[in-house]
Amino acid sequence: MKLIRYGDLGREKIGVQLDGVNYDVSALGGDYDENFFGNSGLARLEEFVKANAGRLIVVPEGTRLGSPIARPSKILCIGLNYRDHAAETGAAIPAEPILFMKSTTSLSGPYDDIIIPKNSTKTDWEVEFGIVISKRASYVTEADALDHVAGYVLHNDVSERAFQLERGGTWDKGKGCDTFAPIGPFLATKEEIADINNVRLWLSVNGKMYQDGSTRDLIFSVPFIISYVSQFMTLLPGDVISTGTPAGVGLGFNPPIYLKPGDVVELGADGLGSSRQIVKAYPA
Repeated sequence: MKLIRYGDLGREKIGVQLDGVNYDVSALGGDYDENFFGNSGLARLEEFVKANAGRLIVVPEGTRLGSPIARPSKILCIGLNYRDHAAETGAAIPAEPILFMKSTTSLSGPYDDIIIPKNSTKTDWEVEFGIVISKRASYVTEADALDHVAGYVLHNDVSERAFQLERGGTWDKGKGCDTFAPIGPFLATKEEIADINNVRLWLSVNGKMYQDGSTRDLIFSVPFIISYVSQFMTLLPGDVISTGTPAGVGLGFNPPIYLKPGDVVELGADGLGSSRQIVKAYPA
């Protein structure tokens, strides 16, 4: 299945996408959140959709799509997880996954604007393959890791490089600004992705392709990442782990290229759809 959330920001309803058409399933109740994923929500949703086949209400075209998951307890990210991206930034290949967090308030919809923060000079883009956790995971083995996955999402790990690299401390301050985690357009459940080790990812700015990679080039695989992260913290249903970005980020060019108001960022991944964000300045 493909799960969507639609409607005004903060008042989204739940839905599903079937054969490219978005349908309302809000009569099921609840939201796509920790309670949903942790209490057999996907199974209940599948039964609901089958029981109401032919009677589901179509979501009107042009309706805003929100993040396909409600605000999770954690948005975790893996840094420098593609060799070509590490090389373009001049970084060494990590011996272990580099882990950082994005604030949950950075979550936004797939077509929402990216707002350049106050005092930003180096806002950048990163297309990523994201994992959504289905059930509580602590000290999970690599062999069992995929049993804890609800599905996968497209994620733009928007980053302010000056905040991230020049302001001291950890990377988090350059990663968690409002609108810096556009996710979606939908959550694709596991059966929707034929091979998680061969998913093409791409991103363009103003129609020019900058990133074109594949999860086959991940340094640390999806099962390894889940197992690794679960050794340090308990993963809860609905948590997101973003697996890293391939080469082609703005920081990697000489001179670097950064986003400016009016830019249009488009990105996509096999089986995960595409998204589009317009870049705007922080309102005066």
